[in-house]
Amino acid sequence: MNIKEIFGLSLGAIRERKVRSALTILMVLVGSSLLVAVNAFGAGFSDFFNKQFANLAPNILFVSSVQQDQDDGGGGIGSVAPPPSAKITLNAAVESRIRSLPFVSLVIPSYQGDISIQSGSESKSFSVLSMDPSQLFVISPTLELMEGSTLPSANDPTAILVAEDIAFPPGESTPFINLGQSVRLSYSFVDPDTGEAKEESKSFVVRGIIGSTGNPTVDNAVVIGLQPGDDLLQRAGKYDSLFVAASSTDYVDAVEEEIRTLYGNDIGITTVQNILKTIEEFTGGINAFLASIAIISLVVGAVGIITTLYTSVVERIREIGTLKAIGAKNTTILGLFLIEALLIGIIGASLGLVAGIGMGYLLASASPGGGGGGGDAESDSATTGSGGVASSNSARSGNGDEVAGEQQTQESESLTPVYLGADMIRVWFISVGLSIMAGLYPAWKASRYLPVDALRAL
Repeated sequence: MNIKEIFGLSLGAIRERKVRSALTILMVLVGSSLLVAVNAFGAGFSDFFNKQFANLAPNILFVSSVQQDQDDGGGGIGSVAPPPSAKITLNAAVESRIRSLPFVSLVIPSYQGDISIQSGSESKSFSVLSMDPSQLFVISPTLELMEGSTLPSANDPTAILVAEDIAFPPGESTPFINLGQSVRLSYSFVDPDTGEAKEESKSFVVRGIIGSTGNPTVDNAVVIGLQPGDDLLQRAGKYDSLFVAASSTDYVDAVEEEIRTLYGNDIGITTVQNILKTIEEFTGGINAFLASIAIISLVVGAVGIITTLYTSVVERIREIGTLKAIGAKNTTILGLFLIEALLIGIIGASLGLVAGIGMGYLLASASPGGGGGGGDAESDSATTGSGGVASSNSARSGNGDEVAGEQQTQESESLTPVYLGADMIRVWFISVGLSIMAGLYPAWKASRYLPVDALRAL
């Protein structure tokens, strides 16, 4: 009996028991489709965050102070401990020392705080980022200014840049702030000497509106110069953070190590790579959990194949006896049932790949921000500089209709599954391999039947 005849007998056995075979194929289909969907969802998740963080400069290190709790001095019950203080005060001396480190091309000091903005008769609360406006492109290379905007100089004490979502609040038909408008910023604080609540206010003129960049530091804030920010926020030269630009992305780890050598754990350092690594570890854990569920489904499918083929062996004892009586060898009987398991695995795995593509889109649409179009194995990423100040050559219109269009474009960027050929091939081989392994015992059992025992059932 040749291989073609064995395939014909195996395929005939599957057709003869259509319902049972279909249910077994369905078990394999579910397991393989789950694996495909989980792999695509995980790859899409990583691609989504890579695209988001492509808007950030990969060579930037965000340096901040680490807070330490103050001892209340044993005042006992009812005593109030003083507020936490920074272990290392970020000031001009620290800035200069970090700037002198190897592979550091630039250090940008900044202040941050929560302020209220009065525009006309309306007042809203937002964050303020105080730094040299001309260096915004260093920390956000994809930054663009809307048409009519100008980038103020570092010495302009009254200039302010406003994020697009602040100037044109989503869901509102009228802008909150317009170009050239005068606004008043107010900062509330507690005087450390008297303990009294105070407020500092200062007027600014809107010189520009910043388009959405994907960088939350810029997208959710108004930007003013360094010295005006120091005066408004009452920082007295104590920076809230430093943006440290490495000369190349290859030297980010080296710069971080140099800063750690100087200040140890008394200073906080965050990089884009560290954020992505944390996200990948988190998503990796989720994907491993979902993949384990898919593997269990495949194992259940394998058990179904064992059950189906074993039942088929019992039902086909007469056929086995007849084949052996006419000279079929044990290997022929073994191959007959193994090929039946192989065909079930091939059909189930192939259909599972197709079903997995659809299931991946369902998972993506059910996730927050999901529902976008299909993803490819390779994603387009924004080209970022290695520390130099970039320039924006494109400007956008300041009218409300085009702003709404830009916001709609931003919202359309969503999580989409990414189907990698290597992953799909691996899932296919795993599914088919498990099917063959599941068919080993029933096939071996069938091949061990003696002709005389098999013919007794005639």
